[in-house]
Amino acid sequence: MRRLILVLAVLSCCLSLSAQGYPGRRLHLKSPAVPAYVVFAGDTIRLNTLERRGRMDRELLTFTNMHSTSILMLKRSLRYFTLVTPLLREQGIPEDLKYLMVIESNLDPKAVSVAGAAGLWQFTKETAKTYKLLVNSEVDERFDITKETLAACTYLKRSYAKFHDWMTVAASYNAGQQRLVDRIAEQGETCGLDLWLPEETMRYMYRLLTAKLFFENPQSFGFDVPMEERYPYVPPKKTVLVSDPIEDLAAFAKEHGTTYARLKNENLWLRDTKLLNKENRSYIILIPADK
Repeated sequence: MRRLILVLAVLSCCLSLSAQGYPGRRLHLKSPAVPAYVVFAGDTIRLNTLERRGRMDRELLTFTNMHSTSILMLKRSLRYFTLVTPLLREQGIPEDLKYLMVIESNLDPKAVSVAGAAGLWQFTKETAKTYKLLVNSEVDERFDITKETLAACTYLKRSYAKFHDWMTVAASYNAGQQRLVDRIAEQGETCGLDLWLPEETMRYMYRLLTAKLFFENPQSFGFDVPMEERYPYVPPKKTVLVSDPIEDLAAFAKEHGTTYARLKNENLWLRDTKLLNKENRSYIILIPADK
């Protein structure tokens, strides 16, 4: 009897906690219905075949049920979309391509994959080198959000020049441009969604479409994270241009009125306790605001 009472108490507690979610939040019993189409980067993607609808349904289910990840992505979105979206516009990249960061890193700027890809856009060391991002023991520019975003824009523009279709560009971001070139030549199709590709790449394209739907209407997935609960973008207090070696970043931080921890968090690309700068480059170091 005592054990039964304990079980009932635990169940009651769990039910109480589950009911405390965000305002308007409901139990995740059902994912959104598969829409007839999704407009992505100005193109209308019709979901009018059994295969397309089935693939889209799978990703809608995934976003609906990865609860903590989905909430964290919504909370992070204000900060990183605010920073990245203007860069995409300046570079002539459709704003919808920001959702590649969602698929690549869950909007975590510290993300590192098992394959060693890093940052919001998940560049490998080899790709970083190709796009002139420095990676060494002191500096890893894949963690510099502005520089990695601009490198991603260069990749996306080059890819669009080859394929003239943004979904195919997205597929190439996952599988590589040459693989897409080869598959297009073999199969006689021009859109990535019509190609037979590795399963990971097929899912990647539908996850991208789902990400757009998710961020535009999270309530339809059962999530309601008010804007005031999302992490804001706080501009740095100032920027410091450095070209001379810095022997001690902790001392540098104190000189500029901040802590070593806050300096490193604001400049994730700084990977050591010093910046000896043997390459004789110039760097912009962000000094975090007091907030």
